[in-house]
Amino acid sequence: MSERVAIVTGGASGIGRAIAEGLADDGDRVVIADLNEATGKELADTIGGYFVKVDLSQRGDCKRLVDEALSHCGGVHILINNAGVQHIDPIEVFPEDTWDKMLAVMLTAPFLLTKYVWGSMKTHGWGRIVNISSIHGRVASPFKSAYITAKHGLIGFTRTAALEGGEHGITVNAICPAYVRTPLVESQIADQARTRGISTDDVVEQVMLEPAAVKRLITPEEVAALVVYLCSDIAGPITGADWAIDLGWTAR
Repeated sequence: MSERVAIVTGGASGIGRAIAEGLADDGDRVVIADLNEATGKELADTIGGYFVKVDLSQRGDCKRLVDEALSHCGGVHILINNAGVQHIDPIEVFPEDTWDKMLAVMLTAPFLLTKYVWGSMKTHGWGRIVNISSIHGRVASPFKSAYITAKHGLIGFTRTAALEGGEHGITVNAICPAYVRTPLVESQIADQARTRGISTDDVVEQVMLEPAAVKRLITPEEVAALVVYLCSDIAGPITGADWAIDLGWTAR
C-alpha cells in the first residue's frame, strides 16, 4: 500500500514519541494521540502527522480518536497501544479511583481502540497492532498492583486478538520492555524509594537493574525499532507473541 496510517497512543513523549518518529521515518502517516497538546502538535508538525488530544480513560475519547483518524486519513492500518500511567503504593492503601483509571488507560482503551480500528483493517485485508506491555506483564513486583494487573491482561488480550485477526491479515503482538529511560520511569524512582525505604540510588541499582544481565536502562529507540519491524510485511508470520526486551530479566 502506498501510505499506511498508524495511531500511536501516548505518542508525545518517551517510547511513544520514538515509535511515532520511527514509523514516520518508515513512510507511515502517524496519528499521535496524547493529553499533552503542545508537545503532541509540535511532533506531529515535525513528522508530517496528525495530532488528536484525548483522555484514554474516557471511552468516548477512544471512539473519537479512531473516528478522527478515519475521517482525516481515510483508514487505519497500524495501531500502537502505548499510553501508560504508573502509581506505586501498597495494596492496603492503593487508591481505588487510581486503580480504575489505570486499568481504563492500559487495558480497556487498547480493547476499545482495537475494536474500533478492526473494521478498517479487515477492509484492507491487512493490519498491525502492537501493544506495549512490560516485563511486568510477565513477572510481578510489589507495590504496582494496578500496573501489573493491566499489563498481564494486555498480553492475554493480545493473544485473543491474534487468534481472531489471523484470517483477516491482522497481526497482534505485545512488547515487554524492562525499565526504559523515559519520564514515566524517572518519576518512579522517588516513589520506589519512599515505599521501600531506600535511597534513590539504591532504587536504580537494587530494584531496576539488579535482576538484569545487562546493567543499563533501555532506550526508547530500541523499543521503537522492534515496533517498526513488527509492523513490516516481513513480520507477517508473527502474531500472538509477547516479545521481551528485558536485559536478561527473565533468563534466570
